[in-house]
Amino acid sequence: MRTLLKYAGHHDLSALGIIEQALAIPMKRADRPLIGFLTRSEIRAILNAPDDKTWAGQRDRVLFSLMYNTGARVSEIIGVRCCDDVLDGQAAVHLHGKGRKERCVPLWRPTAALVRRWQRSLGANAEDGFLLPNRAGGKMTRANATQRLDLAVAAAGRHLPSLAGRSISPHVIRHTTAMHLLQSGVDITVIALWLGHEDTATTHMYVEADLSMKELALAKLQPQEAKIGRYRPPDQLIRFLEAL
Repeated sequence: MRTLLKYAGHHDLSALGIIEQALAIPMKRADRPLIGFLTRSEIRAILNAPDDKTWAGQRDRVLFSLMYNTGARVSEIIGVRCCDDVLDGQAAVHLHGKGRKERCVPLWRPTAALVRRWQRSLGANAEDGFLLPNRAGGKMTRANATQRLDLAVAAAGRHLPSLAGRSISPHVIRHTTAMHLLQSGVDITVIALWLGHEDTATTHMYVEADLSMKELALAKLQPQEAKIGRYRPPDQLIRFLEAL
């Protein structure tokens, strides 16, 4: 609604006063739950869950690896074409985000090797096609990507009890990437660029959700072995008080 009002303000100047009054209405206060994310062992189990002996399993491994590597939205990943990958030198992938914004995200060596093998299996005819197509060679849908992730989580849950019965969306993998970058010491502004956030304030929610960072801050503020001491006045102060 706010986006529509801002758009209308550029096309109907006579209604600008009413539009400004509507935009001045504060947002409704609501409880904001902490974001969910996966541990390193959990994301590793999901990445290894697809069967690499099948065509769909190989594609799913590339899909999940790119999602975790780039922290991209699922709509950005399923829209990647083979020509968007740069695999020579410093491997990277070009992502087309919301608002027609583009960004380039570097790829880790294991991810780049996985993408190279996958592109060779697609053949030369797929150079301008989608990197992660469906069975018909077209673009995957968000629902299709979510379904494939559900299958991978169910398979991984048979070996890792913490994943059993959990509902994990593609956006949780995006949160996981941000949390792991933050825990590795990456600056918050770099994470914002990595994820394609316009405002670093959006990225600060990961700091709030990281309990381990809060524990480190608490340890610096109040050491665990600190004891409340008893004040012992110096002799000069004692003599002064006795002389009163």
